[in-house]
Amino acid sequence: MRLTITRKIALAMILTAIVSIGTMAWITSENLKRGFLDYLNDVQARDLERVAAMLGDAWRERGSFDWLRGNPGGMREFFDRLQGRPAGERLADVRDGGWPGGGPPPGAGRYGDGPPRREGRPPRRGGPPPDPMGMGQRLTLLDADGIPVLGPPDSPNAIARPVVVDGRTVGTLLLRPLRTAGTSAENAFLRGQLHEIALLAAALVLLSAGLAGLLARHLLRPVGALRDVTQHIARGDLDARAPVMGRDELAELASHVNAMAESLASNERQRRQMLADVAHELRTPLTVIRGELEALIDGIRQADPAALQSLHAEALHLSKLIDDLHQLALADAGALHYQFAPVDLTAAVDGIVMRYYGRAQAEGLSLETDITSASVWVEADHGRLTQVVTNLLENSMRYTDTGGRVVVRLAEDGDRAELSIDDSAPGVPEGTHDRLFERLYRADAARTRARGGSGLGLSICKTLVEAHGGSIAAMPSPLGGVRIVVRLPLFRRTAP
Repeated sequence: MRLTITRKIALAMILTAIVSIGTMAWITSENLKRGFLDYLNDVQARDLERVAAMLGDAWRERGSFDWLRGNPGGMREFFDRLQGRPAGERLADVRDGGWPGGGPPPGAGRYGDGPPRREGRPPRRGGPPPDPMGMGQRLTLLDADGIPVLGPPDSPNAIARPVVVDGRTVGTLLLRPLRTAGTSAENAFLRGQLHEIALLAAALVLLSAGLAGLLARHLLRPVGALRDVTQHIARGDLDARAPVMGRDELAELASHVNAMAESLASNERQRRQMLADVAHELRTPLTVIRGELEALIDGIRQADPAALQSLHAEALHLSKLIDDLHQLALADAGALHYQFAPVDLTAAVDGIVMRYYGRAQAEGLSLETDITSASVWVEADHGRLTQVVTNLLENSMRYTDTGGRVVVRLAEDGDRAELSIDDSAPGVPEGTHDRLFERLYRADAARTRARGGSGLGLSICKTLVEAHGGSIAAMPSPLGGVRIVVRLPLFRRTAP
């Protein structure tokens, strides 16, 4: 039989119940035994006071305990007379075998051979036996000098009661406490109680076992649902979702599994879309190159500089696309290498912008700068940082209409260096700015491949900026286009 987690939890709960209930039953039975013995000892302690009072009456009538010294039969007769005596009745008032004054000495008459009987009265039959709790066997009587009259001289842990006659202590009565229930009735009572405890414990264990099984199945029902969902996901069914039951940890786990499945499905959709986009991006320049070459082969076009320049442009675009894909693949694999060092971002950005002034004038754009005159130091890879700024400027120059503006700003903002690039129309639809950093994403027809972009530049910028511990974001520009903001940690030089 396969030991499932449901069975494991049920067995653990059953074993816990058995140990707990068994321990409780054992402690209860021991407390019952101890409490019952304490009760019996308390009862006998109260009886001991009565016996001491009666012995005091006997001493007053006899003048000593000599009638008991060495005479166990006298004590047996004493208990025989004690049995059935009404509370508060003086021993001398018991006429049926009482303690008459001036009676025979110990060992004879009333206290020796046995109690006298009235003429014509049959001996007593039935009724409880004398000393039903074995009290006489545990009694020790000491005289006023501490010499034993009856019983063993050593009585450890004994209950002591003085024998007082007219305010004078004439002896001490000692009673050894009970260690076990003395009579069959008492033992039967204890056995009955222990039997009831055992039956109750067994019933509780069976009830706990049933409840443990039901509770284990109830608690692990969400686990079974999670197992089925993960099996579907492992087989490629990314649309499977786990039911969220309750608000506990299993419900939270089900939510995480559903989120993981949604993420996997989204990544799968992006992967398929990216493959389709890459295939399209590669097919377009290859188709152009193929058409140009076929036209040259068929003699439709002449191999003049214009045709060769067109082929060269398409080859450069294809090479750029392949290089971008290669960089993204290296970034995903964590194989891009960086050489970090302190870089003056002010000088770096100013130098890159200088190279774009001629192109901006040629395309009818106004390239403006708002760069702080002070040096802004960051710790970065100079080559990768130059690639980020170049890609951003290239993106703005490519997608800004003729007559538009491109503004580059650089300043310190707290512990960060903030580089922003604004361009004028056209912009992108509201709510699509964050998607500009997705690979091969184009917001609309205004930013298409017709303007020369592959849709990978901003994705590469995001990867490189985050590798430098910075952030990059896109938002609407006041100029009507798009604003790209790059924030990098400042590098603080320390004095030598």
